Amino acid sequence: MALTKIQKQKIIEDLKEKIGRQKTMLFINYSGVKVRELSQLRNKLKENNCLLKVAKKNLINLVLKEKNPSLGQRIKDLEGQLALVFGFKDSIIPAKLVYEFSQKNENLKILGGCFENEFQEAQDIITLAQLPAKEELLARLVRTIEAPVSNFVNVLEGNIKGLIYLLTKVKA
Repeated sequence: MALTKIQKQKIIEDLKEKIGRQKTMLFINYSGVKVRELSQLRNKLKENNCLLKVAKKNLINLVLKEKNPSLGQRIKDLEGQLALVFGFKDSIIPAKLVYEFSQKNENLKILGGCFENEFQEAQDIITLAQLPAKEELLARLVRTIEAPVSNFVNVLEGNIKGLIYLLTKVKA
Protein backbone atom coordinates (compact mmCIF):
# COMPACT_ATOMS: atom_id res chain seq x y z
CA MET A 1 0.00 0.00 0.00
CA ALA A 2 1.39 3.38 -1.01
CA LEU A 3 2.12 5.95 1.65
CA THR A 4 0.20 9.19 1.65
CA LYS A 5 1.97 12.52 1.45
CA ILE A 6 1.23 13.18 5.13
CA GLN A 7 2.69 9.81 6.16
CA LYS A 8 5.80 10.46 4.11
CA GLN A 9 6.19 13.90 5.69
CA LYS A 10 5.94 12.34 9.20
CA ILE A 11 8.61 9.77 8.29
CA ILE A 12 10.88 12.52 6.92
CA GLU A 13 10.45 14.62 10.09
CA ASP A 14 11.18 11.58 12.26
CA LEU A 15 14.30 10.75 10.25
CA LYS A 16 15.51 14.36 10.46
CA GLU A 17 15.12 14.29 14.25
CA LYS A 18 16.96 10.98 14.61
CA ILE A 19 19.75 11.95 12.22
CA GLY A 20 20.12 15.25 14.05
CA ARG A 21 20.87 13.63 17.41
CA GLN A 22 22.78 10.51 16.35
CA LYS A 23 26.47 9.89 16.96
CA THR A 24 26.64 6.97 14.55
CA MET A 25 24.49 5.82 11.68
CA LEU A 26 24.81 2.46 9.96
CA PHE A 27 23.22 1.36 6.69
CA ILE A 28 22.20 -2.28 6.55
CA ASN A 29 20.50 -4.53 3.99
CA TYR A 30 17.91 -6.62 5.80
CA SER A 31 16.34 -8.44 2.83
CA GLY A 32 15.83 -12.10 3.67
CA VAL A 33 15.89 -11.51 7.44
CA LYS A 34 12.82 -12.88 9.21
CA VAL A 35 10.65 -10.49 11.19
CA ARG A 36 11.29 -12.37 14.44
CA GLU A 37 15.05 -12.10 13.98
CA LEU A 38 14.80 -8.41 13.09
CA SER A 39 12.75 -7.88 16.24
CA GLN A 40 15.48 -9.56 18.29
CA LEU A 41 18.04 -7.19 16.78
CA ARG A 42 15.77 -4.20 17.51
CA ASN A 43 15.43 -5.26 21.15
CA LYS A 44 19.16 -5.76 21.58
CA LEU A 45 19.82 -2.35 20.02
CA LYS A 46 17.18 -0.72 22.20
CA GLU A 47 18.83 -2.12 25.35
CA ASN A 48 22.02 -0.30 24.32
CA ASN A 49 20.36 3.04 23.50
CA CYS A 50 20.38 2.43 19.75
CA LEU A 51 17.56 2.32 17.23
CA LEU A 52 16.81 0.44 14.03
CA LYS A 53 14.64 2.40 11.60
CA VAL A 54 13.26 1.01 8.34
CA ALA A 55 12.30 3.53 5.66
CA LYS A 56 12.15 3.80 1.92
CA LYS A 57 15.43 4.58 0.22
CA ASN A 58 13.99 7.68 -1.48
CA LEU A 59 12.86 9.16 1.84
CA ILE A 60 16.23 8.46 3.45
CA ASN A 61 17.91 10.01 0.43
CA LEU A 62 15.79 13.18 0.71
CA VAL A 63 16.73 13.67 4.36
CA LEU A 64 20.42 12.93 3.85
CA LYS A 65 20.70 15.21 0.81
CA GLU A 66 19.71 18.15 3.02
CA LYS A 67 22.34 17.27 5.60
CA ASN A 68 25.15 16.15 3.30
CA PRO A 69 24.65 15.98 -0.51
CA SER A 70 27.53 13.54 -1.08
CA LEU A 71 26.08 11.19 1.55
CA GLY A 72 22.72 11.31 -0.21
CA GLN A 73 24.39 10.24 -3.44
CA ARG A 74 26.04 7.28 -1.68
CA ILE A 75 22.64 6.05 -0.47
CA LYS A 76 21.37 5.77 -4.05
CA ASP A 77 24.23 3.35 -4.81
CA LEU A 78 23.39 0.99 -1.92
CA GLU A 79 21.49 -2.14 -2.89
CA GLY A 80 18.70 -4.08 -1.20
CA GLN A 81 16.16 -3.15 1.44
CA LEU A 82 17.72 -0.38 3.46
CA ALA A 83 17.46 0.12 7.20
CA LEU A 84 19.24 2.64 9.40
CA VAL A 85 20.78 1.86 12.76
CA PHE A 86 21.32 4.90 14.96
CA GLY A 87 23.69 5.07 17.91
CA PHE A 88 22.82 7.88 20.29
CA LYS A 89 25.29 7.41 23.17
CA ASP A 90 28.18 5.28 21.92
CA SER A 91 29.70 5.34 18.45
CA ILE A 92 30.94 1.74 18.34
CA ILE A 93 28.20 -0.26 20.11
CA PRO A 94 25.75 -0.21 17.16
CA ALA A 95 28.44 -1.51 14.82
CA LYS A 96 29.36 -4.28 17.28
CA LEU A 97 25.76 -5.38 17.77
CA VAL A 98 24.91 -5.38 14.07
CA TYR A 99 28.16 -7.18 13.22
CA GLU A 100 27.51 -9.89 15.84
CA PHE A 101 23.99 -10.31 14.49
CA SER A 102 25.26 -10.51 10.89
CA GLN A 103 27.63 -13.32 11.93
CA LYS A 104 24.62 -15.39 13.06
CA ASN A 105 22.37 -14.34 10.18
CA GLU A 106 24.05 -14.20 6.78
CA ASN A 107 21.07 -12.41 5.18
CA LEU A 108 21.82 -9.19 7.08
CA LYS A 109 24.59 -7.22 5.42
CA ILE A 110 26.36 -4.09 6.58
CA LEU A 111 26.50 -1.67 3.65
CA GLY A 112 28.30 1.22 5.28
CA GLY A 113 27.91 3.88 7.90
CA CYS A 114 28.31 7.47 8.85
CA PHE A 115 30.80 8.42 11.58
CA GLU A 116 31.40 12.11 12.30
CA ASN A 117 29.40 13.05 9.19
CA GLU A 118 31.72 11.06 6.92
CA PHE A 119 30.62 8.00 4.97
CA GLN A 120 32.53 4.84 5.87
CA GLU A 121 32.61 1.72 3.71
CA ALA A 122 31.30 -1.61 5.00
CA GLN A 123 34.81 -2.96 5.63
CA ASP A 124 35.66 0.05 7.81
CA ILE A 125 32.51 -0.53 9.86
CA ILE A 126 33.37 -4.21 10.30
CA THR A 127 36.89 -3.28 11.40
CA LEU A 128 35.45 -0.91 14.00
CA ALA A 129 33.05 -3.59 15.18
CA GLN A 130 35.89 -6.04 15.71
CA LEU A 131 37.75 -3.69 18.04
CA PRO A 132 37.70 -4.69 21.70
CA ALA A 133 35.32 -2.93 24.07
CA LYS A 134 36.39 0.28 25.80
CA GLU A 135 36.71 -1.47 29.18
CA GLU A 136 38.95 -4.15 27.68
CA LEU A 137 41.18 -1.54 26.03
CA LEU A 138 41.48 0.33 29.33
CA ALA A 139 42.37 -2.93 31.12
CA ARG A 140 45.08 -3.62 28.53
CA LEU A 141 46.46 -0.12 29.02
CA VAL A 142 46.61 -0.55 32.79
CA ARG A 143 48.36 -3.93 32.42
CA THR A 144 50.86 -2.39 30.01
CA ILE A 145 51.64 0.45 32.39
CA GLU A 146 51.78 -1.86 35.39
CA ALA A 147 54.02 -4.53 33.80
CA PRO A 148 57.42 -2.76 34.18
CA VAL A 149 56.71 -1.92 37.82
CA SER A 150 55.64 -5.50 38.53
CA ASN A 151 58.73 -6.90 36.82
CA PHE A 152 60.98 -4.53 38.79
CA VAL A 153 59.41 -5.71 42.06
CA ASN A 154 59.96 -9.33 41.05
CA VAL A 155 63.65 -8.62 40.30
CA LEU A 156 64.10 -6.99 43.70
CA GLU A 157 62.36 -9.89 45.43
CA GLY A 158 64.73 -12.30 43.67
CA ASN A 159 67.72 -10.92 45.60
CA ILE A 160 65.94 -11.25 48.94
CA LYS A 161 64.75 -14.78 48.11
CA GLY A 162 68.31 -15.73 47.14
CA LEU A 163 69.62 -14.38 50.46
CA ILE A 164 66.97 -16.28 52.44
CA TYR A 165 67.73 -19.47 50.50
CA LEU A 166 71.45 -19.07 51.22
CA LEU A 167 70.85 -18.44 54.94
CA THR A 168 68.66 -21.56 55.23
CA LYS A 169 71.43 -23.64 53.59
CA VAL A 170 74.09 -22.19 55.92
CA LYS A 171 71.87 -22.85 58.95
CA ALA A 172 71.44 -26.52 58.01
